[in-house]
Amino acid sequence: MSADPHAGPADGAGPAGGSAATYAAIDFGASSGRVLAGRYDGERVSLTEAARFPNRPVDLPDGRHWDLLGLYAQALEGLRTVAAGTDLVGVGVDTWAVDYGLLDRDGRLLGLPFHYRDGRTEGMVDRSFARVSREAQYAVAGIQTMPINTVFQLEAERGSAAIDAADRIALIPDLLSHWLGGDLVNEATNASSTGLLDARTGTWSHDLIGRLDLPGVLFGPTVEPGTTIGRLRPALGLGDAKVHAVGSHDTASAFAAAPVVGDDAAILSSGTWSLLGLELDAPVLTDAARDANLTNERGVDGTIRLLKNVMGLWLEQELSRAWNVHAAELQRLAGEADPDVPVLDIDDAAFLAPDDLPMLIAEHCRRTDQTPPATKGETVRTIFVSLACRYRWVLEQLEAVSGRTIRTIHVVGGGVRNELLCRLTADVTGRTVLAGPVEGTGMGNVLVQLRAAGELGSLAELRALAAASARPRVHEPAPDRAAAEDLYRRFLKVAQLAAPTTTA
Repeated sequence: MSADPHAGPADGAGPAGGSAATYAAIDFGASSGRVLAGRYDGERVSLTEAARFPNRPVDLPDGRHWDLLGLYAQALEGLRTVAAGTDLVGVGVDTWAVDYGLLDRDGRLLGLPFHYRDGRTEGMVDRSFARVSREAQYAVAGIQTMPINTVFQLEAERGSAAIDAADRIALIPDLLSHWLGGDLVNEATNASSTGLLDARTGTWSHDLIGRLDLPGVLFGPTVEPGTTIGRLRPALGLGDAKVHAVGSHDTASAFAAAPVVGDDAAILSSGTWSLLGLELDAPVLTDAARDANLTNERGVDGTIRLLKNVMGLWLEQELSRAWNVHAAELQRLAGEADPDVPVLDIDDAAFLAPDDLPMLIAEHCRRTDQTPPATKGETVRTIFVSLACRYRWVLEQLEAVSGRTIRTIHVVGGGVRNELLCRLTADVTGRTVLAGPVEGTGMGNVLVQLRAAGELGSLAELRALAAASARPRVHEPAPDRAAAEDLYRRFLKVAQLAAPTTTA
């Protein structure tokens, strides 16, 4: 069931004009980029979209890369739109995690950054663990094992001309902020995703870096969200607005904008990836957390996001591309489909970079003794149902490891618009879902900039302002739990998972 008891525009949408002080949020996700103008009137933040553009990878002879120069050019166009007729006072950049650029001693980029879905990391997890065991790496960094992690990408980089010539590493938002005029620094929330940051101190673990035989010179000073790192370069012709380090991992910005009250809430940053977790005061580096493959990433105010990456809406995006059907139409078809659909092990590695996703889903169903979905709508609903089931399993893991009881899920990001997925999540998990804000990363980006400018103080103040600026849609679980329990048991069997048991 769902209800929207609050009137008013989502995400504090406001007029594009006006001369009030404006903060530009450059927010790059794995499938699209946007530039938002944020304005604060003393009571709420309004966000206006100045530019939105696709983020498409580029396949070159040496592998898959990000079109980072194209994205930077699009961001500048968006900033020009924001700056026209307004007082642009601040700029912040947040992006996806783990990917990076290597710079030489003169600050020149040594090739286009690789895309985390490039195949070069095949076999690199085992090679890295042969140098330093999984247990030892987790004890320091507390990061879940995924082949896309920076530490494994750097293992694949070993012996390349680029790394041999490199003087610094810059995660994608570090690099973009530097090009805009900021100092070359490594912002802590994104750096924490690399697998090379000490989860307890929030600084590089040079001991682990040395044991992995990685060049220690690459890793520069770390800064926390809310640090002013420079001003826009005069050559850009955009004025002298300050460049702020925000929660540059987009999930850190999204978490900062979630209107959380109390310890019984989880946060789900829903986009190309789903990142579902809790906000804690300290990392959880226990054997149980490692065995559950949970990750400890830094957030605003030195908080820890104990979470797990789930495949997310990437699969819906792949179906949209394969069928040339808009996501909104896919969601409509899924809503009208027969609810009795098969379930997937949604985090199966085969789904990370599929060549033919509809065929792969059909093969997965046959391999697990299920009838494949017969229509487009059933195929999409299969993905949504499987995501909701995976969310429940992750929530139970988080409860088991942390000792907390989770009653509410705050959904932020583009997945807020997917009402069917939000409703299924409430039904399958048996928890209240509060959906909003949609532009969670943009909102969090602007809130941290306001703090850097002295307008806001504690993280609680940021969250109170977020709550005043964007009203969530409420989804309550269906009162009859029988169907949800049957579905979840079927999912556990297909995914070959056991229900977590309490260890805290």
